Amino acid sequence: MKVVFFQRKPRPHKNFSVEMLFDQVRSYLPSDIEYKIHIAKHYSNGFFNRLFISIDAMFNQSDVNHVTGDIGFITIFLSGKKTVLTMLDVGSLNDANPIMKKILQWFWVQWPVYKASYVTTISEASKKELLKYINVKHEKKIQIIYVPVSDQLIYVAKTFNEDCPVILQIGTKQNKNIPRLIEAIKGVNCTLEIVGVLNQSQIDILELNNINYRNSVNLTNDELRKKYEEADLVAFVSTYEGFGMPIVEAQIVGRPVVTSNILSMPEVAGNGADLVDPFDVESIRNGILRVINDTNYREKLIEAGKINAERFSAKDIANQYAKLYRSLSNK
Repeated sequence: MKVVFFQRKPRPHKNFSVEMLFDQVRSYLPSDIEYKIHIAKHYSNGFFNRLFISIDAMFNQSDVNHVTGDIGFITIFLSGKKTVLTMLDVGSLNDANPIMKKILQWFWVQWPVYKASYVTTISEASKKELLKYINVKHEKKIQIIYVPVSDQLIYVAKTFNEDCPVILQIGTKQNKNIPRLIEAIKGVNCTLEIVGVLNQSQIDILELNNINYRNSVNLTNDELRKKYEEADLVAFVSTYEGFGMPIVEAQIVGRPVVTSNILSMPEVAGNGADLVDPFDVESIRNGILRVINDTNYREKLIEAGKINAERFSAKDIANQYAKLYRSLSNK
């Protein structure tokens, strides 16, 4: 059986998490499944670029088609009986104006879901969000398959620095909630390690609140792994996530996590994180201080996190995808 993975054309200086996700999946696929990767020849912007991407995809189908990333619209041009569509989340709909929301809802969600045999998403929370925009009769198509964790990450013991802990923050987009995190740690003796491009507003807030911080961008996988290992705790108090990979990555490495009590994050974290209200600065602050000051609680989070992370084995997740592919090839 042959599977073709359709992926968007990568833009410079962007972190394409979905591509890395399926790199992990492909590395553990059973030997009876051959695959190729078909990368779009154009960026996904503008009507004609998207039309060309779709037509090109139509002529490059295989026994099973798997559409990943931000080009779900090409599903409309593919054989629905042998197509799997992965939708990480529907966050773009939440931010769109009413007219654009209708367009996105039709071409990025409703029609592609209608055409595909299976739609995979990465959490129960993402499924619930998706169901807001599609006909309920298509719910049976939706399969929850979690995100696999990198096999490059391993547990690394570290003595917690209670005097001046390093708090690691992955990501700087608006949903990552940087301003509230900064407010929450104001006056706390710590170093905030931020991975991602900071905008001027975020820099101004950091300086206004006298935060001791470091910033890095465009890290390799090895460099990012070292950031986890050097951290004392990981803060991930996002206001919107389809999954929340830094939660699991931190748990594997053995770092306590403070994350949000909404959407996918409690589902992903299990019992291995302190859950806080991401819209309440005081709640974020109390969660971080509890991890810093309560040794027993911190150790319990670390141990629970290590157990929780076992749910996201790349081999198990690859086998779940293989099962879907086989069911389509037998149709």
